Amino acid sequence: SAINFLERLCLTWMFFFMMCVAERTYKQRFLFAKLFSHITSARKARKYEIPHFRLKKVENIKIWLSLRSYLKRRGPQRSVDVVVSSVFLLALSIAFICCAQVLKGHKTFLNAAYNWEFLIWEAALLLFLLRLASLGSETNKKYSNISILLTEQINLYLKMEKKPNKKEQLSLVNNVLKLSTKLLKELDTPFRLYGLTMNPLIYNITRVVILSAVSGVVSDLLGFNIRV
Repeated sequence: SAINFLERLCLTWMFFFMMCVAERTYKQRFLFAKLFSHITSARKARKYEIPHFRLKKVENIKIWLSLRSYLKRRGPQRSVDVVVSSVFLLALSIAFICCAQVLKGHKTFLNAAYNWEFLIWEAALLLFLLRLASLGSETNKKYSNISILLTEQINLYLKMEKKPNKKEQLSLVNNVLKLSTKLLKELDTPFRLYGLTMNPLIYNITRVVILSAVSGVVSDLLGFNIRV
């Protein structure tokens, strides 16, 4: 029993240590995204002591897009995605097991000690996933903030009225800003769940298996058939 307890303790520590590393990476991504969103604002750039430039030239727009791409790829990507996917699959498996146990006998579900252990694990994993989902969602909002480009377009229109001799040059910059806006909208990947990168296979498993299991549990508890 002591050896079994120590093994579980070591495995639990290793697993949660990897989850803490993944959360730290997500926090770094959010910090980079937050600072990146302040680059085009003179007041915020001065406050956080970061470089500042306006998107009034084609060269500046190219630098802005390149910096955005570099910051999104900075840091570990594949390893963190593997950890998050593993946590999601583990939470998915535990939820499926709990649903099967409830369908088997919901009155005796809490009598077994391993079911309590499953519930504790599921609660811890869900809290971790909710934390990552919150950080990932805020990070995506910072990188996909189209209002920055729209603000620069408004500034360009105002400059066109003040400097009609530079209208052709400013029109070129305005067209590049419009294309950049369309590009940012197209770059959003379809398999994302509140900022977490979702594999299409995991997405389909979640939609089919878990919803079916939850539907069976609800139908068993309420006493009538229900389709989710």
